[in-house]
Amino acid sequence: MKFFHISDLHIGKQLCGYSLRESQERMLGQIISRAESERPDALLICGDIYDRPVPSAEACTIFDQFLTEISGRCPDTEILIIAGNHDSPERLSYGASFLRRHRIRIAALPPQSGEQYLEKAVLNDEWGPVNFYLFPFIRPGHVRHLAGDRENLSYTEAFRAVLDRESIDTSQRNVILAHQFFVWEGEEPGLCDSETAVITAGGLDRIDASVLSPFDYAALGHLHGPQKVGRNIFRYSGSPYKYSVSEEHHRKSITVVDMGKKNSELLIRSAELSCIPQVRSVRGDLADIRERAAAEIRETGGGRIRDYVSITLTDKTEAFDFREQLEELFEHVLEIHIDNERTRQRLSEEAVREEIPDPLAAFRRFYEAVRRCPMTEEQEAIMRRIVESAQEEGPV
Repeated sequence: MKFFHISDLHIGKQLCGYSLRESQERMLGQIISRAESERPDALLICGDIYDRPVPSAEACTIFDQFLTEISGRCPDTEILIIAGNHDSPERLSYGASFLRRHRIRIAALPPQSGEQYLEKAVLNDEWGPVNFYLFPFIRPGHVRHLAGDRENLSYTEAFRAVLDRESIDTSQRNVILAHQFFVWEGEEPGLCDSETAVITAGGLDRIDASVLSPFDYAALGHLHGPQKVGRNIFRYSGSPYKYSVSEEHHRKSITVVDMGKKNSELLIRSAELSCIPQVRSVRGDLADIRERAAAEIRETGGGRIRDYVSITLTDKTEAFDFREQLEELFEHVLEIHIDNERTRQRLSEEAVREEIPDPLAAFRRFYEAVRRCPMTEEQEAIMRRIVESAQEEGPV
């Protein structure tokens, strides 16, 4: 059984106001071509299909064209999709019954009642069935009804409450698709700027990856850097395009998994994707940057450099028209920083900025300052519920 694992497409995303439509269409085209070449039994898309809960008509069209083309060119490939924290479950699940007849399954919501269970797809090969469990993004409030309406439900407890209701036959091969923030024995995974904004401050949304133990492979989404979580079989595929300068050195790819019989070692490899234009940083004084850019333009045959660039100028004195000079060479200037002795001195003279605490810690500090006594356990529990309720509204 061979399957492709991708996630975090973020269709419709802009980078500092620049449209990424052409880049995303090119990226999706590479995925289609690779699927047509390798003919996987399944394509797993593990959340954050769109960049916003209310995607633009253009973004919907791009994804619709992708599904239409890949299902047409790879008619035997099952396409399994779950919602991420950026997706609107209602919008993503629109037309799900129709799409299912075309081997496209979408799980946008967790079980809504005690009679409902996770979406499950069963594919077969020469060694029997492989059970794919589609677990969309959740917050504790989404599934409290499945845990006896318990208060103060943690993310790990909420995730486990859903899984414990499933009859998972561990004598068979099982794969889960999930879009959450998993950690292994408290070890923090690698984060980048494009995702830290949606990782809850204070770690309330962390899930102990031990909950994934019934599965032979965990196809994870949410983090943009490809990486394992503790075990090699619990993996984030990472985003297929670079969505911030902090992802400059990522090697974007499709995670390709070949699964043999039960308890045999999985063959896991990366099928690299080209990011065009690239997202990168440039550093140096203005004259040096201009000289290097001019040489690059000569090598590529003229025209401005199309990469998305973050520029750091190190000149001792600030040129009057540095932005205009840079935009003559670079088509997509994301930001310009000034880093020299003068700016470093100014920063060192400023008051040290205190790290912003998570909401619960901030309120605890406020409470103790006003009341001059610590919060009780009951008060902590009430405030935690308020914080979680606010977070259930999703990203802004």
